[in-house]
Amino acid sequence: MPSPRLPPTAAALFADVGALRRSYVRLIALSSTLRHLDQLLAVSLASGHYTLDPAPATSLLLRYASLRAPPRQLLRLFRAFPNPDRFIRNALLRSLPSLRPDLLFPSPDSFSFAFAATSLNASSSRRGIVSPSASARALHGLAVAAGYAGDTFVASALAKLYSTLSRADDARKVFDAVPSPDTVLWNTLLAVLSGSEAMEAFVRMVREGSAQPDSTTLSSVLPAAAEVADVTMGRCVHAFGEKCGLAQHEHVVTALISLYAKCGDMECARRLFDRMVAPDLVAYNALISGYSVNGMVGSSVELFKDLVTLGLRPTSSTLVALIPVHSPFGHEQLTRCLHAHVVKAGFDANAPVSTALTTLYCRLNDMDSARKAFDAMPEKTMESWNAMISGYAQNGLTEKAVALFQKMQALNVPPNPLTISSTLSACAQLGALSLGKWVHKIIAKENLELNVYVMTALIDMYVKCGNIAEARRIFDGMDNKNVVSWNAMISGYGLHGQGAEALKLYKYMLDANLLPTSSTFLSVLYACSHGGLVEEGRTTFRSMTSDYGLIPGIEHCTCMVDLLGRAGRLKEAYELISEFPKSAIGPGVWGALLGACMVHKDADLAKLASQKLFELEPENTGYYVLLSNLYTSKKQYSEAAGVRQEAKSRKLVKTPGCTLIELGDKPHVFMSGDRAHPQSHAIYSYLEKLTTKMIEAGYQPDTEAALYDVEEEEKENMVKVHSEKLAIAFGLLNTEPGTEIRIIKNLRVCLDCHNATKIISKVTQRLIVVRDASRFHHFRDGVCSCGDYW
Repeated sequence: MPSPRLPPTAAALFADVGALRRSYVRLIALSSTLRHLDQLLAVSLASGHYTLDPAPATSLLLRYASLRAPPRQLLRLFRAFPNPDRFIRNALLRSLPSLRPDLLFPSPDSFSFAFAATSLNASSSRRGIVSPSASARALHGLAVAAGYAGDTFVASALAKLYSTLSRADDARKVFDAVPSPDTVLWNTLLAVLSGSEAMEAFVRMVREGSAQPDSTTLSSVLPAAAEVADVTMGRCVHAFGEKCGLAQHEHVVTALISLYAKCGDMECARRLFDRMVAPDLVAYNALISGYSVNGMVGSSVELFKDLVTLGLRPTSSTLVALIPVHSPFGHEQLTRCLHAHVVKAGFDANAPVSTALTTLYCRLNDMDSARKAFDAMPEKTMESWNAMISGYAQNGLTEKAVALFQKMQALNVPPNPLTISSTLSACAQLGALSLGKWVHKIIAKENLELNVYVMTALIDMYVKCGNIAEARRIFDGMDNKNVVSWNAMISGYGLHGQGAEALKLYKYMLDANLLPTSSTFLSVLYACSHGGLVEEGRTTFRSMTSDYGLIPGIEHCTCMVDLLGRAGRLKEAYELISEFPKSAIGPGVWGALLGACMVHKDADLAKLASQKLFELEPENTGYYVLLSNLYTSKKQYSEAAGVRQEAKSRKLVKTPGCTLIELGDKPHVFMSGDRAHPQSHAIYSYLEKLTTKMIEAGYQPDTEAALYDVEEEEKENMVKVHSEKLAIAFGLLNTEPGTEIRIIKNLRVCLDCHNATKIISKVTQRLIVVRDASRFHHFRDGVCSCGDYW
């Protein structure tokens, strides 16, 4: 039966509407500015078609969104439509940068939630978006309430959103709610997981067999294997890819090249590269990076030349891969050439490239060039700030590290855990407790108390700034301690001479089923050494090999020699050295023996140890000073003169002793005999009165290590004005009675200053904390925490 015909007038009307709709849609698609769209909207509203026809209205709304119209304008357009259907609602959800729950209801579908998640995902990296994590969780909750938690389309969009926000745990929750995840959802999960977690998920995916892995799956799991350098797992994935016919995909081959390169198998990486018919720039970058990471800088440069010869245009990623950050030494000239090429090619304003150059110069200890590269960046990233601050800290320029962090704070750049850890390291090196406390407040402000690396760095700072009690309080308050946290606290007790506490904490660590590392044993041995715990140290040293299969390194052997030497067992320490493998015998071992010989006045063994040291480190002044002082103390003046003459002929200069004390937030530094301080007259006057009280309390100057060719009275005057005594006198003058005094000495505290400080603590009733180059000393009521064992 033929279909009924429309009346002529109705047919013409619908034809006109159809033609007009097509015209509107075509003009909307051709519009390239918001002004064009405004003109079309005016015509549509004036003719009445906007409110009648949803097709051009939806197209107009989407086009406004693609041209970045303000969200409030999109909402006005939507509200002007009298009866919006689900399609136009979904179009708006897809376009808004923030979640509008009222647009989801009354009748959302899977597209509604997926589009809303996609929009939040796209906008989460833009500045000015308020709390994308909260919006993501709200959307997730609405999807669950509406019954779409098990929908793979919605779950994939939500998991991808959580991936962008680095919320792996939430992405996993989304995944676990889906009874039968498809390949896309598995791939989304693999992309958000890292390292071993991603590999475990891949194995589970293959084992369950409900979703078939594709090339994207392999491209996600291979970087995870590379991240933890698990070449065995990488080879398994490679074999799986060959078996399933997925290993020939270009992006899979590139991921394999990157895997083998990061695992050190450059031969396999190069073989895969050479099998590619026409390797693209990404593949070149992966292999260039592999050569650089593995120290094969020449091969990296040759491959870069091939790339340029083929007419491929290097990108910032190419240059970052080429810059020899991982093996900088011996490549200073190449660094300069690369820097010149970066400037010539216009990449000097590129943050990743400039950050790589900054890091490289820092590792070469060329801090001026590093700072120039850093300052040249128009927009500094978090990575660039971290590179410069950590560079200063690692090269001993601690004051500059702290100053740069303060500048970062002044510019309202929020720090991340690495920034905080580097700054705390600088504070620890400086011994600047007031600065460390200021950083502690920033940690609380930035909600970084749950970050284990930040809190471990905070423990280390308090330990090295002399506040062991605060360090332990923070340690006890940590819920997620790792082995580095335990090591820091154990080492801290050793540094403060509390060997028994260190051993007790080590036992707690073992009881908590944490596996000790090489660093753990070093911390325990150090604590035993500074606490005179010889038998405990022996037991720990044996346990390291017999119970845990760890090979002692140079530092462990040095600690054992130091432990025996401090206890006066010099012969036993010397015999132990002969049992060590040659690789474990360095300057530290012989230096520990020489130091023990100085304490126990064994000139013959000291001469043997010093000969070894002069061969290993002929330019180290400290060894000459130790041996000379030993001879002087035994009144072997001609031998002392010979050592001093040898040092003089080598043009070696003794490191001058200096002592730092903080008053408020300001540091004050004193040298021996220093009269440059504004309060110098008051300090010396107070020191004279204090010395009188000290002598009445039993103090006698120890002048053994003073110059042998001056009168005894002059020797006493020399030791009287050592930098430690000046700093302590300054602190006593400028603080209230009962206030704790903290000082930092750059060298080992001398015997006379040690004895003097004990008496000062007694006559002034003050706690005096001294950090020297070796450890902490806590002086109270005439007694030192080291028990005169240092």
